Amino acid sequence: MRERSSPSAQQAEAHASRPAVRDRRSLFSAFHTRVEGLAALLAALLLVAGCGTGGDAPEGNLSTGQATTTAAASSQAELLHGAVNTLTRTMVRDIFSPPQASRAYAYASVAAYEALAPGHAAYERGAHRSLAGQLNGLTAPPAPKAGQEYDLALASLEAFLTVAQEMVYSPGRIDAFRRKVHARFAEGETPQALRERSVQYGKKVAEHILDWAAADRYKETRSGDRFVVTDAPGRWRPTPPAYMNAINPNWDELRPFALDSAAQFKPSRPHAYSMEKGSPFYEQVKEVYDISTPLTEEQREIAAFWDCNPYAVNKRGHARVATKQMTPGGHWMAIATIAARKTDARLPKAAAAYARVGVTLADGFISAWDEKYRSNLVRPVTVVNKHFDEDWRPILQTPPFPEYTSAHSVVSAAAATTLTDLYGDEFAFRDTSEVAYGLPVRSFDSFNEAAREAAVSRLYGGIHYRMAAENGFDQGKAVGRFLNEQVEVRRPVVAQR
Repeated sequence: MRERSSPSAQQAEAHASRPAVRDRRSLFSAFHTRVEGLAALLAALLLVAGCGTGGDAPEGNLSTGQATTTAAASSQAELLHGAVNTLTRTMVRDIFSPPQASRAYAYASVAAYEALAPGHAAYERGAHRSLAGQLNGLTAPPAPKAGQEYDLALASLEAFLTVAQEMVYSPGRIDAFRRKVHARFAEGETPQALRERSVQYGKKVAEHILDWAAADRYKETRSGDRFVVTDAPGRWRPTPPAYMNAINPNWDELRPFALDSAAQFKPSRPHAYSMEKGSPFYEQVKEVYDISTPLTEEQREIAAFWDCNPYAVNKRGHARVATKQMTPGGHWMAIATIAARKTDARLPKAAAAYARVGVTLADGFISAWDEKYRSNLVRPVTVVNKHFDEDWRPILQTPPFPEYTSAHSVVSAAAATTLTDLYGDEFAFRDTSEVAYGLPVRSFDSFNEAAREAAVSRLYGGIHYRMAAENGFDQGKAVGRFLNEQVEVRRPVVAQR
C-alpha cells in the first residue's frame, strides 16, 4: 500500500473505508515503507533528545524487581507523550475518520496503561485497578513472570506502539519512533537482557489488546450496508466541494468500550424538518445563515481553531488535495498531553489519563454516530443553498456524514468531563495543540470552557445548527459522567478501624 501525501477526496474516502486492524497473520509484509521525511525524522530525534536526563527521581517502583527504570520519570512521560503525538501525526497522514482515530487512541492507550499496571506501587497494595472487567470484553492481560525483572516503562511504551502500528496504514512512522525509544532506554545501565525481556512483555500485552480489538465487530461495520441517499426532504445528502459518500454509517454496530449500548444516551430529537417561515427548524437554518453574514473575526478564529476535519480539501487546478488536520479526538488527546505536562504528571498518571480520555472519546463517537444515522438530518449548506442563497458556502467545509448531533460537541463535552475528573474544574491552560497546523494558541480557564467553545464553533463554521451543538454537548456530558462512574484506575481507599 503506498502512502499518500496528497490524496484526492475520492482517495480519502476509499482510504477511510479500509480496516484499521489488518489481518494479524499478514503482519506488515504488504507494506513497503519509505524513508520518512527529514522534518519528521528531526522531530522524532529532537523529542527523544529533549526528554532530558536530569535528576528527577524515578516514580515509585516501575520495575517488577529491584532495578529502576532506565529513564527518569519525567523522561518516561515525555516518551509516552511523543508516542501519542506520533500516532496522531500518522493518522493525519493516513486520513483517518474521527471515529476510526478514536478507536486507535483507545486501544493503544489501554495497552500502555495495562502493561504499566503491575509495576505501580499502588497496584501492589491493591489500590490500583486494571481496566480488565471494567471495559466490555476485556480480560486480564498476561502478567510478568514471577521472579523476573522488567522495565515496565519500556514495556508500556512498547505495548502502545505495537497496538498503534497495527491500527495505522503507515506503520513505518510508528516503527521509526520505536527505534528512538529503544535507543533512549539503551543509554542507561539497564542490561540488554532486561530490556529485551521488557519489550517482549510489552508485546504480549499488546497482542492481548489486539485480540480484544479483533472481537469488537469492526469488520462488521465495514461490510454492512452502504448508506443510501434519498431525496426525502430533510434527509442528508453529499455536500460540496467533494460530495463524498457518508462515512462510517454502521459505526453504531461497534462494541462500546464501557457504554451499555450505542443508544444508551440518546439526545433530544431534532426539530422536525419544515421550511415554513417561523417554524423551529426554519429558525435554526436562518440563524446559521445570519451569523455567517458576516462572522466577527473572533468567531472566524474559533471556527478555524476547532475545525478538526480530516476530509477538508483544497482545489489546486483540477486536483483536490487533502488539508492535513487532526480529528476532534486528536485535539483532545493533545489537550490531555498539555494537562499532563502542566502538572508534571509522571508516567503512571499520564498513562491512566490517556487511557481514560481515549476510552471516553471512543464511546463518545459511538454515541454520536448512533444518533447521526438515526436522525439522518440534512446539513445547513444543502438547505441554505436551496432556500436562502445558492452561492453560500460555510467558512468550514462540511464533513461527509449527517448533521445531528454534532460529534465534535459530544466528544468535547465527554473528554472535558473526564479531564475535569482527573485535574479539577478550574484547570486553566493554553491550548497549543493546533500550532503545528498553523493556528495560534487559545487560552481557557477550564476544560468545560474549551468544550463549550468547541461546540459553538460548529455553528460559527456553518456546518451545524445550534440544536446539534447544544444537544450534542448535553449528550457528551452524559457519556462523560457515565464513564467517570464506570471506569476507575484507583480503588476506593477504605479507612482502617
